[in-house]
Amino acid sequence: MRKALVIAPNWIGDALMAQPLFVLLKRLHPRLQIDAIAPGWVAPILERMPEVDRVVATDLAHGKLQPIARWQLAGALADEGYDAAYVLPNSFKSALIPWLARVPLRIGYTGEQRYGLLNVRHANPPKTERPPMVRHYAALAFAPGASLPADLPTPRIDSDLNESARVYQRFGLDLRVPLVVFCPGAEYGPAKRWPSGHFAALAQLVRRSFPYTQIIALGSAKDGALAQEIAAAAPFVQNLCGQTSLSEACAILGRANAVVSNDSGLMHVTAALRRPQIALFGSSDPRHTPPLSSAAHVLWLHLDCSPCFARECPLGHLRCLNELTPEHAFANLRNLLLTQR
Repeated sequence: MRKALVIAPNWIGDALMAQPLFVLLKRLHPRLQIDAIAPGWVAPILERMPEVDRVVATDLAHGKLQPIARWQLAGALADEGYDAAYVLPNSFKSALIPWLARVPLRIGYTGEQRYGLLNVRHANPPKTERPPMVRHYAALAFAPGASLPADLPTPRIDSDLNESARVYQRFGLDLRVPLVVFCPGAEYGPAKRWPSGHFAALAQLVRRSFPYTQIIALGSAKDGALAQEIAAAAPFVQNLCGQTSLSEACAILGRANAVVSNDSGLMHVTAALRRPQIALFGSSDPRHTPPLSSAAHVLWLHLDCSPCFARECPLGHLRCLNELTPEHAFANLRNLLLTQR
């Protein structure tokens, strides 16, 4: 196999969970060229992966078929000579482009009844038996049903010091002063978001014990309201939500002394950058999508009702996050900061 096309996931965290698949493909086919099609908001992550040779960023809307746009993109790819395509999302529409582009081998999970579109199909495991996401994607490097290596690669991306210096200067940050980053958002829904009041209380605890530490909130424009609530209660927290590109966010996270995040794309970015972090889990399951880093500390109460995987708490109390106290988080964060003095 000489050239492979990857239809990348639609979410930042999932794209990082797919990187071990790319590493395995390169090991199996050392001269393989991997090109990836990815939404514009995910493309910067794939561009940082050394295994990916080219990224085609698209503006295809999530959840919409857009047959003309997909047909046009497939037409542009048809003459590229791809030997195989790996379709990572489970949707019907995600398998259309390699089929329309006449890629000979089209590999993925059965998903939404994609029998005609994929010709190498892996069975979808039941929800109760889902492996960690890294293993789920990595299985596509092998024949359906084959055993996987015991030790899989972990997602890894790097941040350049010169890039970080430029970005820090742009946002008035000081590379010489410790930086704590809060990531208060989670695209999936409120049941994955630690309360903004807890973040604000944590900021106050950090300020008292580490008075010279810079604290910022990082995320998308959608997270801006949450960050404003944090900054209203802790005015020394700088709100950068919606002000950075994803590449700039990576540059900031790559030099952070500690990151406190929900189960979100930026949590996985921090893990891939190997920065110290506190990962807060509520409705989701850290056994399925953990931050894959020895520098990560997962906080999860593991209540009887968790994980429920719901977007909003079905019981109305959100105990899984409300009872995960700022003091509990600070005890772990304090240790991370003290070890870097």
